[in-house]
Parts: sequence; C-alpha cells; structure tokens
Amino acid sequence: MTLMTPPPLDQQQQEDDEMLVPHTDFPHGPQPMEAQAETANPVDAQPVEDPPSARFTWTIENFSRLNTKKLYSDVFFVGGYKWRILIFPKGNNVDHLSMYLDVADSPTLPYGWSRYAQFSLSVVNQIHSKFSVRKETQHQFNARESDWGFTSFMPLGELYDPCRGYLVNDTCIVEADVAVRRVIDYWSHDSKKETGYVGLKNQGATCYMNSLLQTLYHIPYFRKAVYHMPTTENDNPSGSIPLALQSLFYKLQYSDTSVATKELTKSFGWDTYDSFMQHDVQELNRVLCEKLEDKMKGTVVEGTIQQLFEGHHMNYIECINVDYKSTRKESFYDLQLDVKGCRDVYASFDKYVEVERLEGDNKYHAEQYGLQDARKGVLFIDFPPVLQLQLKRFEYDFVRDTMVKINDRYEFPLQLDLDRENGKYLSPDADRSVRNLYTLHSVLVHSGGVHGGHYYAYIRPTLSDQWFKFDDERVTKEDIKRALEEQYGGEEELPQTNPGFNNAPFKFTKYSNAYMLVYIRESDKEKIICNVDEKDIAEHLRIRLKKEQEEKEQKRKEKAEAHLYTIIKVARNEDLLEQIGRDIYFDLVDHDKVRSFRIQKQMPFNLFKEEVAKEFGVPVQFQRFWLWAKRQNHTYRPNRPLTPLEEAQSVGQLREVSNKANNAELKLFLEVELGLDSRPVAPPDKTKEDILLFFKLYDPLKEELRYVGRLFVKGSGKPAEILTKLNEMAGFNSDDEIELFEEIKFEPNVMCEHIDKKVTFRASQLEDGDIICFQKTQVGSTEQCRYPDVPSFLEYVRNRQVVRFRSLEKPKEDEFCLELSKLHTYDDVVERVAQHLGLDDPSKIRLTSHNCYSQQPKPQPVKYRGVEHLSDMLVHYNQTSDILYYEILDIPLPELQGLKTLKVAFHHATKDEVVIHTIRLPKQSTVGDVINDLKTKVELSHPNAEIRLLEVFYHKIYKIFPPTEKIENINDQYWTLRAEEIPEEEKNFGPHDRLIHVYHFMKDTAQNQQVQNFGEPFFLVIREDETLAEVKVRIQKKLQVPDEEFTKWKFAFLSLGRPEYLQDNDIVASRFQRRDVYGAWEQYLGLEHTDNAPKRSYTANQNRHTFEKPVKIYN
Repeated sequence: MTLMTPPPLDQQQQEDDEMLVPHTDFPHGPQPMEAQAETANPVDAQPVEDPPSARFTWTIENFSRLNTKKLYSDVFFVGGYKWRILIFPKGNNVDHLSMYLDVADSPTLPYGWSRYAQFSLSVVNQIHSKFSVRKETQHQFNARESDWGFTSFMPLGELYDPCRGYLVNDTCIVEADVAVRRVIDYWSHDSKKETGYVGLKNQGATCYMNSLLQTLYHIPYFRKAVYHMPTTENDNPSGSIPLALQSLFYKLQYSDTSVATKELTKSFGWDTYDSFMQHDVQELNRVLCEKLEDKMKGTVVEGTIQQLFEGHHMNYIECINVDYKSTRKESFYDLQLDVKGCRDVYASFDKYVEVERLEGDNKYHAEQYGLQDARKGVLFIDFPPVLQLQLKRFEYDFVRDTMVKINDRYEFPLQLDLDRENGKYLSPDADRSVRNLYTLHSVLVHSGGVHGGHYYAYIRPTLSDQWFKFDDERVTKEDIKRALEEQYGGEEELPQTNPGFNNAPFKFTKYSNAYMLVYIRESDKEKIICNVDEKDIAEHLRIRLKKEQEEKEQKRKEKAEAHLYTIIKVARNEDLLEQIGRDIYFDLVDHDKVRSFRIQKQMPFNLFKEEVAKEFGVPVQFQRFWLWAKRQNHTYRPNRPLTPLEEAQSVGQLREVSNKANNAELKLFLEVELGLDSRPVAPPDKTKEDILLFFKLYDPLKEELRYVGRLFVKGSGKPAEILTKLNEMAGFNSDDEIELFEEIKFEPNVMCEHIDKKVTFRASQLEDGDIICFQKTQVGSTEQCRYPDVPSFLEYVRNRQVVRFRSLEKPKEDEFCLELSKLHTYDDVVERVAQHLGLDDPSKIRLTSHNCYSQQPKPQPVKYRGVEHLSDMLVHYNQTSDILYYEILDIPLPELQGLKTLKVAFHHATKDEVVIHTIRLPKQSTVGDVINDLKTKVELSHPNAEIRLLEVFYHKIYKIFPPTEKIENINDQYWTLRAEEIPEEEKNFGPHDRLIHVYHFMKDTAQNQQVQNFGEPFFLVIREDETLAEVKVRIQKKLQVPDEEFTKWKFAFLSLGRPEYLQDNDIVASRFQRRDVYGAWEQYLGLEHTDNAPKRSYTANQNRHTFEKPVKIYN
C-alpha cells in the first residue's frame, strides 16, 4: 500500500487537538464535524452529580488492508444514549487519520433533540502506552452536528509506520472515553435583564479580543480615560482607534443587547481575514495599550496607561568575592509567570526572583575584575495599581518538538500579598510605605489546545462578591468557585457507572483554565473603580451614538412590523432619464434607486394612489401603473397595466398577484402622459393592438447612450412610420437616416439585433416593455469610432473592467488604474500595462492574481499566456476581484519560465564573508551545473578547489546535494542554499573517519532550558580515536575564535535535542556509532554558548507559535 508522507513540521504543528472549521466538502448526507475552537462554549453546562461515563475499546484488524473510505465501530451505550466511533482510515480529505464520536441513532431521534458530552478519542500505542495519541473535546450534539471530532487526528505516516507501535500485526486499537452531561438552555438568556451587563459579538475567532475588551472596559479609570481622549464629530470610527473604542465602551454601558466589534477591528486596520485568525490575548493587550499610549500623548489623559499598568523591576548581577554590582532598571506592563513546576502564584513569584549563581565555566566578566563568581537576579522596585499577570500556559515540548499547553493545576488567591515574608520580592530601592496588597478583579480563561481554543472572562466589576462570566454575547452570574477553583486546571476524575466496560475510573484533563489574571491594589481601589457617567462622554459622541441607537431601534421596529407592510418601488420616466447612460446601460432602471413607499398591506391601492399624487404632483385620474415582469432571458421590463379590478384591491393582495418570488416588494412603473403645456393628462386608451416601447439613443462619436422616451405603436404598424417622431425625440433633422436595434438581453452575453424598418412590429416579435436603441446611419468611414454601432458599444460596456494595478513589492497600495475589457487576451493586458509604464517589451511584465479571501497576492504568478482572458485573471473561486499585481523582470517571462532561479549563499573558505548569488539556469540543469556557474562568479581559495551545495534550515544542515540532482524541484523559498569549498581534510578521508555535523546552540532560560541553534552549522571530520581535547583544537583553529571566548564554550553530543556534555578525554567518535540514523542532522556535536544577558521582563514572542501571524494594528 502507499504510505502518505506526513506534512512538514510547521504544518504538523498547526494540526492540533482543537483545530477549526467543520468539513463540508462531501456531497452526500451529513458530514463529520470538526472539534471547533470557537464552539458555543458549554463550560456553563451544569454537570450532573455523577455524570454517566464509560470507556469503549475498538480493536480493528487488517487495518492497512481496509479499502473503505469510512468505518463505524459497534454501537455502545453511555448515559442511556447510543454512540459509535467513526474513522476515515486514509483521512477525510487530509493526510491524517480522521476520527469522530457519532450519535449512532441520530436519524431516528425526535425533532429538536440534543445532548452534551465531554469525550476523548485515543489511538493506543501497543509498544509504549505513554506514546498513545489522545485528544479530547466537548460538544453539544444535535441533528445538524451529530458527529464531532478531529479531521487531523494524527499523521498517516506515523500511524502506518510499523516501527511506531500504533499498528502491531496490522491491528489498530482505538479508545473512546465519554462522559454525558446535562446542559442548561441559554438560548433565551437576556444578559442585560439577568446581569445588568451586555456581551460582545464574535466576528469569527475574536473571543480572545472580546475577553480582553470586557476586562479593560470594567476598569472604570481606564474607561474614563478612553472617553476623555479628544475626538471630533468629523472623525470616522472605522478610521480612528480612540473613537471606535469610545463608541464600543458607550454601547457596552448603555445598550440593551450585545455589541459588535467590527468598527474597532476596522480601526485597527484589520481585514476580515485578520479577524478570523486567533491571536494571543497578551500580545493584543500589549499592542493595543501601546497604541492608546501613543494616541494619548499631548492630551489631557497622557500617561494614563503608565499610571495604571506600569511597574518597575531591577536586574542585578552582584560579584561574590569582589565589591562589584551591576544593576539595570526596567519597566513592565505585565508579568509572565511560570506555571510548569509551580503550584500557585506565590511559587511563580519565588521563581521569578530566584537567584542564579554564575560560576565555573559560566563566570561573570566584571569590568576591572575579570571573570568572577556572581549572583544574578531580579527584584521589584514598584508594582502598578493594576497588576496584569500572564500565566505561561504554553511551552515547548522537546519530545514532540512542538508547543504544548500546560493544563497543570495552578492556584491563585483572591487576595495577593506581594509584601509577604518581609518584602522578599522588593529591591532595596522600593518604597516600603506602599502596601502591595492586591484583590482579584478578573480571570481570563482559555479553553482548548495550543493552536486554537475559546477565551472568556470571569470579572467582578465592582470587586463585590458577585462574579460574572463574559462569554462573547452571553453574560451570566457565577459564584466564586466557578471563577477561581474551577479555573485552576489539573485533572477531574469521573467514576465509571456502566458495567460491562473497563471499570477503572478515568481522568479528564480540565483544559479550561486561567491564562491571565488582573489584580487591583487595595489602596488604589477607590480611584480605579470610580464612577463613570454621561458627563465623562463628549457631547458629539453622545449625540452620534444616541442617533445610532435611535436608527437601530427604528430598524428593529421596522423589522418587527415588516410583515404588516409592503415596500412599493415606483419607477418613472424621470428615473430612466437620470440613470440610463450613467448608472446603467442595460434594461431600464435600477429599482434600488427609485422612490420607495412603505405601505400597510391592508391599505386599498386607490388610497396609495393619493399618496403618489401628493409625492409627484400627478392627479390620481392621470396615473397609470404597470407591473414589471422578469423574463426568461433575465431581463426586467414593464409587462402590463394594472386593471381597474386590481386597483380596487388592497396593496397586500396586489403584491401577491404580481410577485411569485414572495419577497415583500411591489415594483411598478408609473406612466404619465404630458399635454402640450407639459402638464399631466389622461393616459391614452390601450388596446391589445397597442405596444409600449422604450427608446435609447446612441452617439458613436461621443460613445454615449441615453434614454429619449417611450411611444405606443400599433402591432401592425412598421418602424418606418415612426422615424420622423424618433428624429424629433433625438433632436435630429426629420429626414435623417437612422438605424434601429432591439436590445434583447445581456446575460450571460449581449444580444442586440438589427430591426428591419419595413417589417411590422408584431412580425419582429416586439411586445410591451421592449427596448429599441437607435443611432444615425454611418456615412463613409467608421474608423474614427471605436464602437461604430449599438451592438459593439453594448458589448464593450458589458465587458469593460477597470483594473487596479499594484506593484508586487507594495501589495497594499493601488498604483494606477486601467480600463480594460474582460475579453482582452493575456497579450492585450500586458501590452496595456507596459504602455502605461513606458516599457518597450511587454513580455518583461509578469502579473499575479489577487486572493479575495486573504486580500493578498496569490503565491504563484500568472504564467506567460497561461490564461485566455482578463476575466480568468480576476476570478478567485466564486469571487471576482478588480486587482492585479505586476512586476518588471530583467528578462522576458517566457525565457524566465524556462529557467530555474536559485539564491545561493557562498561562504568563502578563508575570508569571513557570505555573498548571495542569483543563479539562473534551464530547469533541466543539475546541481553540477549550478556549481560550475558559481565557480565563474566567486573567488576561490585556490584554482583546484571543489564546491558543494548544502540545504540549511534553522541553523542545521539537512542535505548535501548530489551533483546529478535536477534543480527543478529544489526549493530555496524556505531553506537556505549554501555553497562552500570542500575542505582538504574531507578529501583525505580515512576508512575509520567520520563526517559529523557541528552546530552552535544556547539554552533559553526563559523557555524551560530549550536548546536553540544559531549561527552557521558546519561539517567536521573526526578520527577514530580522537579525544574531545584534540577536536577542540581543530575547531578553534577552523573558527579562529580567541582563547578568552573559546574557554567559555561547552561541548555536548546532542541527539533529538537533548545535550549530553563531553569531557576533554572522551573519544568523540564513540558517540557517533550509528550510521543508519534517520536525519543525520538530529545527531550532532553541539558548541554551547552561554547567554549572560539579564532576564527580560517582557519577550514579545515568548508565547508565539512559529507559524502564527503576529497581531498588527495598522492605524
């Protein structure tokens, strides 16, 4: 069977137990749902005292020979319900095993059923059970989502690898632990009525932002400062962060329903794509506060952010044997506290101020005293009034080589005393008269895994005993146990209640736990929990927001009463005159731009005519209304006049007659005849013989189309009989020759046909509501006109497209616009762009299409003549864009496409320099050709030097390219391609010599002693019996490192990221015995450098996951 290759590391890291988005690619029946990061979070579900729970084990034999797309287990019972496991052995459209929990009897359950379960799914490792893969989640199952689980449970490459232990004797063992819980229905919950507070709407994955905004809003001093930031009535909320935040806070304070955050995210400069990406709460807090701090400068509230959140600590290094001390004061807005290995907040503070001894190889270099034994640490000078504690719930796991979430139990007190034990956390400079006793204000909770999850907050706005839970739109009252103890994390044991299963109790990790804590200092409580009322809000803001509220209320009222009303849209001759040739070219009118009336359905139509008389000044007896009809060819035309019987009906009855689409609108055309004095007169009688036609006039020289009027004609009459009248309507001489065309349709393409003036209207199949376009007959040459006749002009209008061009280097900025046609070929488009840019050779233009979802250029450019028309360049799935990106190449695109371009970094053998060379060769070339090309461009240490090409990624050498390898598939986008001379020692390779990898590394104290590689990796030949002392001499010479620096380095053998330190008399080759290790780069000689820099109070990327897009606020 074919094994599917696991995705690269960074992709695997993204596949975690809380991955997003239901999978709906399948056409047949309901599909398995993904364990959502943004579920309607049922953590408020009130558990039954002993929730029914059970473990089900499913043994699947002949696993690799299964040829079914999906497979169900036997049915098992938990909590009186039928369940089963659903797996996709080859993946549900992914290269991972997909696994879900399914409600076995969902098709037969009564309408409206639902049940809630907390569950985990596991694939058992049959060699080492500790390597079993287990993922857990919770879900409210219902008819629409009757299965729930993990599309990317584990990579197929790992599952099917017989060495890994998941398939033994071609048997796979799957387990499900299920606990069924009872849920309280919150659908009818009115947050304002129940709690006095309202929630925030979720825009996608913005619950992380909502929990932070609620926390900041409930710090009244902060809210007051935001209200006092100067804004004006001319500001636009979506372009001004202060105004958007003022608006949001005002609505949270005075609205009765949940509040939207779109204006605020727009003011950040986020597009919708950003909003749907989950970010880090701490990072957003940091960026938002920095932005506000900047915007407050020079205003009455300057310095508020610092006053509230800024504290200071002192980093010190103190020599033990000499009188020397180095100190540095640093500020912080939040503190990051270790969770791993700490039972509570106090233990984390103890660890924060822990003294580190610098001794042995790690001595401190004190200016005039040289290397000295020393103590290094941090003490606090002062704490802020509002103390924000970030709990480090995310750390790096060496075994899994990925970030993991720490769900360990971690306690935090209601009152936090940072003066404890005689001020052990305070520096000698601290002001001891300030009492650092804090009370807990809010607990931000993260529920889920490392790469996704749900955020919500427990807050007590007035520091009373009553806690509230702010979970997006929903606010509920909670007791102190829910806010504190239940957010400590740890494990929850659920006893077994079902006989016949494995009866050992099983544990669920509580993966909802505190992630950020906000404490307020007791002595500042009155100042911070202050009163904020309307007088704190600028008058222009109050007026603007009250008006918004009134409009919203009016819309709500209209919506509630919509069933009692009909919208009547009345188009008139004046609308046609105004719109045709400006807003529209096809059909007669845009109904959204005509006068609309909101009329009660029971009003008699004749009464409505009186309203029309008042509005337009047309007496009731001179009004004739026509119904519009949508024809089969998708055009929309007046179809017939209303009958007297219809006019006697109510508006509601008439809408039902006219409108089979069943929307709430009635569209009418008001025909008004004008007498010689331009006043309304009675409309002429209409018989079956009479046809109402509409006329548009085209001027080829001006390229203009305009509406000139309407006429009744006899079906048996001929166009020739009305030519004089048409010339009069156009302002031509009465005997001018004119050509007539019927505008038939414009979707999916234009159909406009010449009318024979000698044939009757009926024979030409003309009917009420048809459109005739006419123009003067062209005499002589038509070359001076781009579009000499009506059909060619309508074709042009239908396909014209204004395209916004952007330089690929500046993908956010429109540079110029060109009016093109959707039917333009690839050559037409690049020619126009080259012409605009003053470029002689259009083939040097390369275009890239726009991704409508990410609002970015697509990763791959448009190939030379790779699309037929402009329309193909602008389409992205089912959306059409008007943006193209361009770049100017130094060689023609067809030539470039035949070449492979590689960026190669050449490392000189003797000089300390690296030069990047761009190599372009035909795609069928080999690595040997690259080396030969490079030899003509670089300076070699001697004429016979040989060069090799390496692949370097994150400071490790992953590959030496064989000279015969084709370059077409080499990717230099993510890896660095490095070229170097092959050292002489490698050419004289003895039979017992080994070529080993040597890398530089440091241990990051902030990241749990994680090994971090840096610098340039290299190869080294080691002899069979060579000691570390001998190898060190050669390394020092090779790297030309001075003694003082080199003596500080430690040497270690590293395998899979774990260092094993070596002594000078160790035989180095003995550690590198295995020659068959997969991934030689994972076994290397490590050169450890010590980092003597003091701890930083805030590391911007400390909790950042490598693939995650950083939060940016652009404005």
